[in-house]
Amino acid sequence: MKNIVIFGAPGSGKGTQSEKIVEKYHFAHISTGDVLRAEIAKGSELGKTASDYIEKGQLIPDSKDAPGCIFDGFPRTIPQADSLSQLLEDRNEKIDAMIELDVPEEELMARLIARGKTSGRSDDNEETIKKRLEVYHNQTSPLMEWFEKAGKRHTVVGTGELDRIFADICQVIDNL
Repeated sequence: MKNIVIFGAPGSGKGTQSEKIVEKYHFAHISTGDVLRAEIAKGSELGKTASDYIEKGQLIPDSKDAPGCIFDGFPRTIPQADSLSQLLEDRNEKIDAMIELDVPEEELMARLIARGKTSGRSDDNEETIKKRLEVYHNQTSPLMEWFEKAGKRHTVVGTGELDRIFADICQVIDNL
């Protein structure tokens, strides 16, 4: 089983590329963040499922039908990365790779503002985006060095054609 962390700033394309990875490789997709918390709060089926995993202290579905798992938006801090590594180790598994989508900040701003115009997401406005990027740089980006030291960091240029970005990601996964 391959365990991949998809990593990047807000707006870097993690969700888009995760969907493509799941479609091609049939990996389980573990996504965290505001959407999941909102689903739990709403009591939706997804929220109930997520809540069940969380209440049992599980992050990964026990189904071995999936040849791998992609973590989208998690871990976000070094202590979370340490915890995930320990959890996987307890299951005789490991993080195989962290795939970082590298996108310049101006592009991130443009993408998120454009997304806000079509998605209606209240957090996709300039002021909030700047705060989210600041949090990312201060709290989440130190994970790059953590993964680098572990020999797991793979950087993919996250700008340009979606298919080229995905091909670069596939090259990393296929070489694991």
